[in-house]
Amino acid sequence: MALFKRKHSDGTADSPAGLFARLKKTRSALSSGFGTLFRANREFDDTLFDDLEDLLITCDVGVDASRLIVERTRETTKRQKIVEPSGVLEAVRAEMLDILTAVSPLPAQSDAKPYVLLVVGVNGVGKTTTIAKLAKLLTDQGHTVTLAAGDTFRAAAVEQLQRWGERIGVPVVAQQSGADAAAVVHDALVSAKSKQHDVLIVDTAGRQHTQSDLMEQLKKVKRVLGKLDPEAPHEVMQVLDAGTGQNALSQLQHFQKAVAVNSLSVTKLDGTAKGGVLIALAQKFQVPVRYIGVGESSEDLRPFDPAEFVAALVPNLPPGE
Repeated sequence: MALFKRKHSDGTADSPAGLFARLKKTRSALSSGFGTLFRANREFDDTLFDDLEDLLITCDVGVDASRLIVERTRETTKRQKIVEPSGVLEAVRAEMLDILTAVSPLPAQSDAKPYVLLVVGVNGVGKTTTIAKLAKLLTDQGHTVTLAAGDTFRAAAVEQLQRWGERIGVPVVAQQSGADAAAVVHDALVSAKSKQHDVLIVDTAGRQHTQSDLMEQLKKVKRVLGKLDPEAPHEVMQVLDAGTGQNALSQLQHFQKAVAVNSLSVTKLDGTAKGGVLIALAQKFQVPVRYIGVGESSEDLRPFDPAEFVAALVPNLPPGE
C-alpha cells in the first residue's frame, strides 16, 4: 500500500497553481534584498557574499544553512566564471534545491493495516486542521481512514475533530475531554483494526516541549500503540508553523528526542516572510517534509515538491539587474 503520493488517484499531478502567489511574503523579502544587493555590489567580491549570507539569515534560512549555501555559491561562481547577477541567483537556487531534495520523501510503502500516523506539535500550529486535510486527501485517494481524538487536554478539541470527521465522512474515536489520551488511542487502534481501515491518524494534545508531564503522556501514547502493534506508530509527523521561524528548530529538536519524529508538515507558509525556515529545518535535521500548508482550504495542504517550492520562493531579479 502506497500512502502520501504526490499524485491523485486519477494519475494527475498536484497543481502548482497558486503556490507562487502563496509564498509572496517570503519571496518579496528576498526580491527586495537581492535587488539591493546587486545594485550595491556589481563586483562579486567578499562583501557581496557576506551580504548574501545576511540576507538569507534575515529570511530565516538559518545561520548554518545560509553559510553552506553561500560558500557553495561562491565556489560555483568562481569555478564557472559567472559574471552576471542572474548566474549567482541561479547558483543560490541550485544549492537550496540540493538541500531540500535530500529530505524529499518517497510515498510510504507499508503492508500495515492500519498504517498508524501519530501527529504531534505545540499549540497553535494548525495540527488538528492539518489532520483533517490529510484525512480528506487520503480518502480522495481511495483509502479508508479512522481518526483518534487523542487531544483530551485542550477544551473543545474532541468536538473540533468530531466536526471535521462528520464533514469529511470519516469515523472519529473519542472520549470526553480530560480522558486518558492513551486509552482513547488504544480504542481507536482496536476499532481501525476491526474495520480493516487503511490508516489511523492520531491527534495529540498540543504541548510545549517544556511541559514535561504532557511530553510523558505523549511517550505513553506511543508505548500503548506499540503494545498493540510492535511496528506502530509507523510514522510520527510533527506539524510546525513556519511563522515561528527559528523556534521551529527548537521544537523539532525536543519532539524528535521524545518520540523520534520522522516526517514534517510545515503550515502557514502563506502568511509569513519566514518561509526560508524550511531550508534551515532540512539542513539541520534531514527529516522528510511531506506536506506544506499554504492556505485554509483542503487543497492548500500540498505534497512537498522541492523544485516547485524553490521556484516559487526565490524571485527573478528586477528588470535591469
